[in-house]
Amino acid sequence: MEMASSSVQILLVEDNPHDAELTLRALKNRNLANHLIHVTDGQQAVDWLLGEGAYVGRDIKQHPKVILLDLKLPKLDGIEVLRIIRSTPETRCIPVVMLTSSFQEQDVIESYQLGVNSYIVKPVEFENFASAVEQAGHYWLLINKEPR
Repeated sequence: MEMASSSVQILLVEDNPHDAELTLRALKNRNLANHLIHVTDGQQAVDWLLGEGAYVGRDIKQHPKVILLDLKLPKLDGIEVLRIIRSTPETRCIPVVMLTSSFQEQDVIESYQLGVNSYIVKPVEFENFASAVEQAGHYWLLINKEPR
């Protein structure tokens, strides 16, 4: 789902089509999916954020309010994407929520060491998954105060 870059509020970085659909459905339930772009690998996420590759010419000053980032991704994994986001001045302050199935303590520790804002393990049951996504979306889009 591609929207005009000026209206993007959520950048969803998820390679699993089923998880992406569940995430989108959960956000729609809260009316939070109107301004979402979905990319399926880490390199696409970096290219979109930095206006490179297929996204050359995109206004990179238009940031999403939050990035929902899977950990296990093709091309660049979520840790590497997070490392790039936090090391780039233009993207450093964008909130990043790791939304992953990994329970590995090392993944949690490394994510926080690199500056992730939240780490959510994807619940197996749809209702729990939907609830976790809805709550995260509600918080980051409607409650959180972002820097201007």
